Amino acid sequence: MATVGLVAHEDYQKHDTGQGHPERPDRLKALHAHLSETGLEQDLMAISPRHAEGYWIEKAHTPEHIANVKSRCEQGLTHMDDFETMLSPGSYDIARLAVGASFEAVDTVINHEADTVFCAVRPPGHHAERDRAMGFCLFNTVVIAARYIQETHNLNRVSILDWDVHHGNGTQHILEEDPSIFYFSVHQYPHYPGTGALSETGIGPGEGYTLNAPVPAGTGDEMYLRIFDQMLLPAMEAFKPEFVILSAGFDAHRDDPLSHTQVTEAGFAEMTKRALSIAHDHAQNRLISVLEGGYDQGGLAQSVEAHLKTLLNA
Repeated sequence: MATVGLVAHEDYQKHDTGQGHPERPDRLKALHAHLSETGLEQDLMAISPRHAEGYWIEKAHTPEHIANVKSRCEQGLTHMDDFETMLSPGSYDIARLAVGASFEAVDTVINHEADTVFCAVRPPGHHAERDRAMGFCLFNTVVIAARYIQETHNLNRVSILDWDVHHGNGTQHILEEDPSIFYFSVHQYPHYPGTGALSETGIGPGEGYTLNAPVPAGTGDEMYLRIFDQMLLPAMEAFKPEFVILSAGFDAHRDDPLSHTQVTEAGFAEMTKRALSIAHDHAQNRLISVLEGGYDQGGLAQSVEAHLKTLLNA
């Protein structure tokens, strides 16, 4: 059995988004309860996160955006400009704790203390643009994690693989001119946020280092796996990443209220196997996954269980 780490912290549940909001603390409560009930939690290495320093957040975001998030939290405001990305007084520090979770995950894998690590964090991050919050996301955790890998551990090529049902517009836009980080996204289209067409492949020196796989409503496991096999694997064979980050949203699940795709727990397990094969073939098995979406509590918990069991059995 492989050694798999789990980064978790009670403060992630203190990011209060208000009654009825899809991205609410109950998501993680249900997830941890399920992992405990199934006995899976005891098979995982517990890892504590740390708060990411402001200069790391600036690797992905403007100082003005960072100051705006901090100021709104200090003022007790309840939302960002988009009126759907919610705040509570501690949200700025909790978002930094989510980014810091990815740092601990990276260090743990690089130092061979665990084979892979899953970060059970919130708020999510992949919609956060360089200069604004979007889609429940404050800071773009996976982009900052990729920069951390490059600058702290001197690895040049990082792949971010995103299977959240929503396109990671922030991740794409922040990185679209950078040939050192390959961004892949499979997502329902057209759907929020409206980006992620097949024709979006990067800009300038980053041309060819963005790969979008938009799928229609109703798409299930078979098509997702075909995309991984026929599009992603050949692209990774050419790019040869030295580290793999999964932007692991589980809202493509067939029971999720914010999507119309039909992915099952078995589908997420099979996608995890493909990601592991990429890490094995090119990245010395270096892989972490970071929670993004997933809004049906049962679907999220069972999908994460399938993801973790696949990592454990690698």
